[in-house]
Amino acid sequence: MGKKKVLNALAWKFSERILAQMVNLAISILLARLLSPSDYGQVSIVMIFISIADILVNYSLSNALIQKKDADNLDFSSVFYFNSVFSVLIYMILYFCAPGISSFFGYDGLTLVVRVLALRVIIVALNSVQQAYVSKHMMFRKFFFSTLAGTILAACTGGYLAFCGFGIWALAAQYLVNPFVDTVVLWFTVKWRPVAKFSRYRLMGLFDFGWKLLLSGVMDRVYIELKSIIIGKFYSSVDLAYYKNGQQYPQVIINNINTSISSVFFPALSNEQENKEKVKNMLRAAVRMGAYVLFPCMIGLAVVADNLIEIVLTDKWLPCVPYLRVACFTYALYPIHTANLDAMKAMGRTDIMLKLEIVKKMIGVILLMAVLRHGVFMIAFIGIIQAVISIFLNSAPNKKLMGYGYWEQLKDILPSILRGGIMGLIVWGVGLLQMSAIVEIILQILAGILSYCILSALTGAIEFTSLLKILVPGGKRK
Repeated sequence: MGKKKVLNALAWKFSERILAQMVNLAISILLARLLSPSDYGQVSIVMIFISIADILVNYSLSNALIQKKDADNLDFSSVFYFNSVFSVLIYMILYFCAPGISSFFGYDGLTLVVRVLALRVIIVALNSVQQAYVSKHMMFRKFFFSTLAGTILAACTGGYLAFCGFGIWALAAQYLVNPFVDTVVLWFTVKWRPVAKFSRYRLMGLFDFGWKLLLSGVMDRVYIELKSIIIGKFYSSVDLAYYKNGQQYPQVIINNINTSISSVFFPALSNEQENKEKVKNMLRAAVRMGAYVLFPCMIGLAVVADNLIEIVLTDKWLPCVPYLRVACFTYALYPIHTANLDAMKAMGRTDIMLKLEIVKKMIGVILLMAVLRHGVFMIAFIGIIQAVISIFLNSAPNKKLMGYGYWEQLKDILPSILRGGIMGLIVWGVGLLQMSAIVEIILQILAGILSYCILSALTGAIEFTSLLKILVPGGKRK
């Protein structure tokens, strides 16, 4: 696969994520001002179960289709029909479990919300095969338009309902409309259609790759949502809202950068899975670029957190600032995790991924049980400890698979850590000046961007010149 095609796909995917997240961020700010933390907390409780269901119908077989080099229409059609039936079964389970979920958390009104939001599972199941087809064929321009349409219409729907006083249903509508519109747009813009054939043999072949990936994904999602369940059950929905909102803004950056790199990186790696040297070079480039872009963003966001929350969400959301800062340092390492796992996945080593996930989640549960009664902040803080441990665990197998272990990876990301740290000190220094919050945060952002660019140029960062070539047409390397 040519470098130009990969860069073009990355540009489209990154543009899609940037525009989608900008719209989502704007509507999130609006809804946070109009709705109460309790509304957010109750929807967060429902989304615990919807997110796990999404993984069940949208993770293993879709990735198996992308990883299989000779996947044809029969493969895609078999997965499409299986996902359709399986998603209806999952919906029925959620439908009948809704009263129990509502009773467990002590919110009588959640039953109907669960039953309505669970429809998302069926929509996502239909959409997953379309997305796998688009990703496998590197048609990321299609994603740009479908995601943009879904995001804008969902934002308008949620905003309108919030203004009309529908409360929790404004958030529910936003979560439903987005994947529905995305699915409809892809259906009309992508030529793929399921054929009237189903192959159990093909499906089992894909499942042989995907079941380990599915278990890994489910364990990861269940563990993430276990924290939310504990906070929602043993603390309060308001505490859960602060915790979730604190994670939201780092996630905006993560979704833009990590999803863009991973969505393009995995299919590109899958096409080169037999060439270990090429896979290593691509993995190294992804690790370096992810660290170069993400570290300054996360450090900068952590420094300006107080002013940011006060300006965009008002004082009522200031209790989420500590969780936001913890999330910044937790998520800073995510692109490195993802790149290592994508390399294993592309080479068909989902068995290693499953073993790693079991070990990581055993450590995570032990840490979670240790801090369970020590407050929501400690529940959030163990994420940083897990992220550091995961770096060593996820990179260790790639030392044997392609000769790229954690010491070499640490050497590749260390310059970005140092540049980001120096930039953070400069941004913090600007914050010591006595100015209004708006003026201060604008100056902090400008100082951060300028100082990081200067540091990159002075240290000869390869990633800096590579980005210049993409962002500035005709740009030349120095």
